Amino acid sequence: MKDKLRTLEEALSPIASGSTIALGGSLLRRQPNAAVRALIRAGVRDLTVMTWAATTALDMLAAAGAVRRHEGIYAGLFNLGLAPNVRRGIEGGSIEVRDFSETAMVARLRAATQGLPSLPIRTLFGSDIAVRNTEQIREFTCPISGERLLAVAAAEADFTLIHGYVGDRYGNVQWPVVRDSDDVDQMMATASRRLIVTVEKIVDHDVVKRRPALTYIPGQLVEAIVEVPNGAHPVAVDGFYDEDEAHLAGYVERCRSPDGAAAYLDEFIRGPRDHESYLAAVGGRERMAALDVGPGLAAWENVQ
Repeated sequence: MKDKLRTLEEALSPIASGSTIALGGSLLRRQPNAAVRALIRAGVRDLTVMTWAATTALDMLAAAGAVRRHEGIYAGLFNLGLAPNVRRGIEGGSIEVRDFSETAMVARLRAATQGLPSLPIRTLFGSDIAVRNTEQIREFTCPISGERLLAVAAAEADFTLIHGYVGDRYGNVQWPVVRDSDDVDQMMATASRRLIVTVEKIVDHDVVKRRPALTYIPGQLVEAIVEVPNGAHPVAVDGFYDEDEAHLAGYVERCRSPDGAAAYLDEFIRGPRDHESYLAAVGGRERMAALDVGPGLAAWENVQ
């Protein structure tokens, strides 16, 4: 097996301006925020970003002026309202947007997983989503049944970034037995061309072998894996830590204006030199401990 353990900067170095990236996570859970902050520090711009239910990761990229186009089902901050920087970019014309329903986005990912250019759906008939996006959604007649259907284009990204729970140095990523499941990270991983995964903890390969059924992303799909504790902050990771509500509220308040968003970037993204410096800026290990919910790593460490 190939050793795929890298630093965050090494793992992200192939991503250039103009790339199409897919971001994992769902709402205020497991957004690949540490990876996104590193991309902003590296000055990567002009991105097409594909997401599921995007929140902080997409919005921070928008605040940095790094998003050219967004394709996904949602861009907001859940109970805190819409994503302020994404909305401002779309309304101002700097961000092009392509909206999809959940069923349509799942079909797009399944098409990419199967190596197909598109898959058929019915669910967008009667919706302006299809009317406004003839580039990626087109009506056709099924050659078998004669039915009217819609073809949706495969979700093909140059790079996919996912924040997971634990993994080994060979890229095998595992999830806990008890977890939320309203996301498509596993499907995104399977659909990926080049997959970069950050995890809360790198564990020994023997730990992974004890419970192989927990491996939801096998190592052969992964290009690079990085240990980034609290890598989703300020959002949550199931069974590890809650979202940082105070930090998120402050983020939303500051991002009501471009100047406030720029000040946030300077203080928490461009100012800190790396992830550890970021954690120090938001309250350090004491703050992270206050968000801890457990059992976290105990789900793996206690396996005999």
